[in-house]
Amino acid sequence: MTRQPALRAVIMGVAGCGKSSVGEAMSAALGLPYVDGDDLHPPANVERMRAGIPLTDADRWPWLDCVATVLASEAPVIVGCSALKRAYRDRIRRGVDGPVRFVHLSGSRKVIEGRMAKREGHYMPVSLLNSQFAALEAPGPDEALTVDIDQPLAAIVARIMPFLSGDAPKGGQA
Repeated sequence: MTRQPALRAVIMGVAGCGKSSVGEAMSAALGLPYVDGDDLHPPANVERMRAGIPLTDADRWPWLDCVATVLASEAPVIVGCSALKRAYRDRIRRGVDGPVRFVHLSGSRKVIEGRMAKREGHYMPVSLLNSQFAALEAPGPDEALTVDIDQPLAAIVARIMPFLSGDAPKGGQA
């Protein structure tokens, strides 16, 4: 009998897509810890975003390394991380010994902008949403499960559960 590797999952997508809400709901449903990638950003990155300045790849590399470290050292674990580009996802994978499952929360700019406008106390301004969509390289089915966010949270969680529990194909649309 072979032992399944510990679950390491990344809930990804542009700012405002619901990574934290979905990650916390998945954490509760699976009884696993959730780590919000926003909390792993160095202070300089937070200040740049708070000032409305988009992050560069150079700004993101150390942060992505922190995400990989959490995934590598705290498995099983679910991490919320934008992981906008394939190179970012590859960097995370390279830092982890074992598989990492990515769930891409996908939604229209209109839906996401509406959600961002309603949230309070977050450092990421709506003005940076354009830079997020410009940087996004949507993952293909070989990389992630893509879930439409324009539905209730419970429906999103229900679509993700089989994928994270290993009862569904590697990726694709849900």
